[in-house]
Amino acid sequence: MTAKLLVYILVMAGVTYLVRMLPLMVFRRKIRSRYVQSFLYYVPYAVLGAMTIPAVFYATGSVVSASVGLAAAFVLAFFGKSLIVVALSASAAAFAAELIIGAVK
Repeated sequence: MTAKLLVYILVMAGVTYLVRMLPLMVFRRKIRSRYVQSFLYYVPYAVLGAMTIPAVFYATGSVVSASVGLAAAFVLAFFGKSLIVVALSASAAAFAAELIIGAVK
């Protein structure tokens, strides 16, 4: 059990080190290509979206209420509201939608 855990930790440390070290080894000079620079700039946002958006739809009891909360978040974020306002408003919208869906059933 302990040996297995140690192997898991070592593999995880090795993979983490490789992910951080490889870009330094591959890109020794400044990246001059505007295409590659813009691609690398948007990768973290794309990964965050790919990880977050699917989880949003299963965070509530209904896909409909989750969609209402997501729509509220998009609208408020589009208009430049702060993160706390967006999060609280999206939660309130999803909660209200859940209450309405529960009342209709």
